[in-house]
Amino acid sequence: MASRLMNEAEGRAPRVFFYVQHLLGIGHLARASRISQALADDGFDVTMVTGGTQVAGFPGPGIRHVALPAVVAGDAGFSGLADLDGNPVDDAFKARRREMLLAAFRAARPDVVVIEAFPFGRRQVRFELIPLLDEIATMETRPIVLSSLRDILQERAKPGRDEESVALVRDRFDAVLVHGDPGFARIGDSFPLAGQIADKVIYTGLVAAPPPQPAAERFDILVSAGGGAVGAALNEAAIAAARTLPQALRWCVIAGPNLPQAAFEATVESAPENVSVVRFRADFPSLLTAARLSVSQAGYNTVCDILRAGCRAVFVPFTAGGETEQTARAMRLERLGLAGVVAERALTPQSLTAAIQTALDSPVQPVPPLDLDGAARTATLLRRLVAGAEVGRLARESTLR
Repeated sequence: MASRLMNEAEGRAPRVFFYVQHLLGIGHLARASRISQALADDGFDVTMVTGGTQVAGFPGPGIRHVALPAVVAGDAGFSGLADLDGNPVDDAFKARRREMLLAAFRAARPDVVVIEAFPFGRRQVRFELIPLLDEIATMETRPIVLSSLRDILQERAKPGRDEESVALVRDRFDAVLVHGDPGFARIGDSFPLAGQIADKVIYTGLVAAPPPQPAAERFDILVSAGGGAVGAALNEAAIAAARTLPQALRWCVIAGPNLPQAAFEATVESAPENVSVVRFRADFPSLLTAARLSVSQAGYNTVCDILRAGCRAVFVPFTAGGETEQTARAMRLERLGLAGVVAERALTPQSLTAAIQTALDSPVQPVPPLDLDGAARTATLLRRLVAGAEVGRLARESTLR
């Protein structure tokens, strides 16, 4: 891999082209935005390409943003793509997105290309990512190409998919950035063929938000459903639990920006006086530092915020469409004594009430010394890569921290 160190004679910062496609929640977008912000803060020239619904605040300031025509998951199983009106996308729609992506890449002239999730996920957008990788492969001086992954992957049931991912990594990617602490989870725990790409896997640490400011408001129990598109059942069970548990407890239910309006209004109307219902709180990480308990799904970003705050937690992992990643994360935290878990299929007002009461009665456990500074560490790693650092060495170093 040729060095792409910033050319001092040119007097320019290294350029990063960061692609992210979120389909249901906002977790992928939030993590990619945190990393992009850390890169921008470190002096990189960042272009972020997004392919899902636009969310206020993402990406952050100082980042050039290219928004492709949005697609979302056609169903909870991610089996197809739809536009914002719910219509399945056709070949003309895909061609328009593909050309926009390639045009944005050519305009950015990046030193580094970061592709979130692919090739381990986001197969639905192969129609534009494979042409992008094909174009990069033909370049005389090509950018460094990196895959950006969360620490725990979705298990693949279809035969041959893992082999395809390995082949693409070996052929088209210089390295795989795993945004996790190897002391908590390693890629091999959820990807059976990890040994075949071990020389390209670099752990960055967990991408948590920076330590938050002190909370401006205090709630005993924070309930959050991520983006909210699949959080209605959790919200309903939490409202019912609030009616059963002592009324002195103060609750905040963060329903999520993607919860359908009718469901949001029903949640507001059903909430007792000690429960505040909102769609979004930008200060969620701060609120966690003052809360007695967090009740949530077990998405990557929410868990990082909880670990940073050292807050007790009850998790209801998302499992629709055969999803396994959140359950794996929640069970790891339960084994560490950091959380209680209620299976999604077992979620009722009674089961959630019991789990909340148990958590409130339990002592707070110290959080193990996990690396939560993955965004800043990613910026450091990219500087080393563009300076010509050998990937295998970085991979070995990252497993020993």
